[in-house]
Amino acid sequence: MTDRKPMTLPRLAQMHASGEKIAMLTCYDAAFASLLDEAGVDILLIGDSLGNVLQGRGSTAPVSLDDMLYHTTCVRRGVKYAWVVADLPFDSYHVSKEEAWKSAAALVKAGAHMVKLEGGGWTTETVRFIAERGIPVCCHLGFTPQTVTSLGGFRVQGRDEAGAARIKAESMALVEAGAAMLLYEMVPAVLAADITAASPVPVIGIGAGVGCSGQVLVLHDMLNITPGRKPRFVKDFMAGQGSILAGVKAYVDGVKAGTFPVDAVHGF
Repeated sequence: MTDRKPMTLPRLAQMHASGEKIAMLTCYDAAFASLLDEAGVDILLIGDSLGNVLQGRGSTAPVSLDDMLYHTTCVRRGVKYAWVVADLPFDSYHVSKEEAWKSAAALVKAGAHMVKLEGGGWTTETVRFIAERGIPVCCHLGFTPQTVTSLGGFRVQGRDEAGAARIKAESMALVEAGAAMLLYEMVPAVLAADITAASPVPVIGIGAGVGCSGQVLVLHDMLNITPGRKPRFVKDFMAGQGSILAGVKAYVDGVKAGTFPVDAVHGF
């Protein structure tokens, strides 16, 4: 990959428009950032999932903005080519648009190319405020881990007509407000594929079927090193591989070829 160029937002939009699949993984440190870069991962997500896989917490809610800034700085030092997205953690963008901007700007200063926030509806004007000031925003819909309690647990979202209509309406409003990417977690494959086909921006899925523009998994899940039960949509890409690099390459190849994920598998 010596001729590889740094990923850009226009390039990601082009990939979406042409049907070229986008491979995304979570990443939390410089060493893995370098390895994932070498394996050809298009997007690295510094997810607040670090609360689960690095800190041993039961949810993402306790993760602080300082935690995210530290890990974003670490990841950015290891990246040459991938697009870097950082999560806005719980309670860092909820009080006001101005607070959200300050949190987003801090993550960009730490090295992020884009920030990600969860939810639709009330977030629309926050997305507009951030995007109009020059920071690309990814919007996470469907199952949103930061609000797992209000969702009643780890449940697939958008299964009924009303739920699907709400996700579609929120998606359209967020894109109109300036969202440059959408991410759907645990929604029916048919719904995600339908939205992706009509979306002017890339759509990344996790437990949302193969019809999305691309896929993301938690790195520790796909390497099968997360203790305990993992979501049913996760695949162990280390199986049969001789190295972590080979496992990550197998994931990238599966996403690019459209052989991962399996549409029938969504939830936990």
